[in-house]
Amino acid sequence: MKVELFDFELPEDLIAQVPLKERDASRLMVLNRTTGEVIHETFKSIVDYFNAGDCLVLNDTRVMPARLFGIKEDTGASIEILLLKQQEEDIWETLVKPAKRVKEGTVITFGSGQLTATCIGTSEHGGRLLKFNYEGIFYEVLDSLGEMPLPPYIKEQLDDRERYQTVFSREIGSAAAPTAGLHFTEEILEALKEKGVHIAFITLHVGLGTFRPVSAETVEEHEMHAEFYQVSEETATRLNEVRQNGGRIISVGTTSTRTLETIASKHQGKFVAESGWTSIFIYPGYEFTGIDGMITNFHLPKSSLIMLVSALASREFVMNAYETAVKEKYRFFSFGDAMLII
Repeated sequence: MKVELFDFELPEDLIAQVPLKERDASRLMVLNRTTGEVIHETFKSIVDYFNAGDCLVLNDTRVMPARLFGIKEDTGASIEILLLKQQEEDIWETLVKPAKRVKEGTVITFGSGQLTATCIGTSEHGGRLLKFNYEGIFYEVLDSLGEMPLPPYIKEQLDDRERYQTVFSREIGSAAAPTAGLHFTEEILEALKEKGVHIAFITLHVGLGTFRPVSAETVEEHEMHAEFYQVSEETATRLNEVRQNGGRIISVGTTSTRTLETIASKHQGKFVAESGWTSIFIYPGYEFTGIDGMITNFHLPKSSLIMLVSALASREFVMNAYETAVKEKYRFFSFGDAMLII
């Protein structure tokens, strides 16, 4: 299947640069995955599309302030680091700029020296493995020195760090936000509960590989980077009960979807409590066993994310919906508008 089939023209002015003042003020496109019908709503109306007994699944990962700026100890050269994945205690896979200046043995100092890192090797994807040295708690040091790693298509400064976190984030470890969850407020979650909708949480720590355009010519040639996921006993039990009682499982975001499908595909449609690494790649032709619908944002052309969405609602329906979104001037990407596929 050609990657070009998932390309579309996107005017640059439709790429949302800042979040809206109110999280739930975004627009909501509702796409019927069976008929292709499109309805235009606002996100506040999301509650109307749920029934008592349904289950909303949220990714409770929290974004790290994963971008660090330091200097090489021997030359004073400026180095930018992006934390990607923790390999073991104090050893991280990172992206380094400029990479050619950081070789095995290079020492980088951050801030006034409260954090240093030594390069101990190269990762399989060409990044650098850094071993960090510090006093105290790593995430507290990171919080004082690091910056939020906003995607490269966002040129504006983010005034409030918390707007790149969901209101339910709690498990720190992501290099990027699960952005479909940014639209939710405590009030919407409470309204769903009052309606009899179950709320369940999974964790998938988002890596940057999720968002990269697919560089291969065919979809089948693309390889996903592995990301860590975790599902609790409570969530697995709840999901199995909902399925048994005829309720729908609606995932929030491609990250929740990939986690649920990873587990359900291994266990004949059942959910179990487990953790591990997933590199599942979902594209048209995939048979879903974990979810019945999903809430997502509008994604980059030729990305693995638009392919996943096209697997759920068909490429034809999704590309038509995107064409409509451009025509109706929906806002795209991380701080953009939302789509409900049911």
